[in-house]
Amino acid sequence: MPSPHIVMNARNVTLTLGEKDARVEILRGIDLSVGNGETVALLGPSGSGKSSLMAVLAGLERATGGDIEIAGADFGKLDEDGLALARRGRIGIILQAFHLLPTMTALENVAVPLELAGMEAPFERARAELSLVGLAERTGHYPAQLSGGEQQRVAIARALAPRPQILFADEPTGNLDAKTGAAIMDLLFARQTDTGATLFIITHDPALAARCKRIVEMQDGRIISDRDSA
Repeated sequence: MPSPHIVMNARNVTLTLGEKDARVEILRGIDLSVGNGETVALLGPSGSGKSSLMAVLAGLERATGGDIEIAGADFGKLDEDGLALARRGRIGIILQAFHLLPTMTALENVAVPLELAGMEAPFERARAELSLVGLAERTGHYPAQLSGGEQQRVAIARALAPRPQILFADEPTGNLDAKTGAAIMDLLFARQTDTGATLFIITHDPALAARCKRIVEMQDGRIISDRDSA
């Protein structure tokens, strides 16, 4: 049994796509445990399986084999609807593509998912979260009226507003210039500290990885290194 302080526990996780001669092994026996409040950087070359591992751990992709327990939920026993319910409130996801709805204001982009999830006072919570990421004066603006950095701040607010236990970020500064990207990462780590969420970041940036407590490296669908960054 995993420790009660473990929020992500993967054992012998595999992911195979395609059939017969077209079968491709994406993940090849992944073992990984992550504790509550940890910060973890996932490194590896393109095609190593980083994004696939995140998708499986976040419940966006179903593993072919192995056991996955995330924030007390056994992902292997859940159907698609069950996985969607398990993600709700437990998991926040930030991608390098911001995925904001262009016809909604910044406030609506954060509040409407909360409203659909049945959470109390969604617009008040969304306004407070946008204020915390420095967008108190931009809540009525549409994505096209915001800079790339501001759009990513909205995406961070949207991911953090439900107060998830786990926050996944896949190259969250990939579409930003270096200065804006650095500011966004400062913000993300500050909000992680404030909320106590577990932060799991896919990155190619060694300097960013060094800010995390742990660095996990992948190659050819396997974890080849798991070490403290210091």
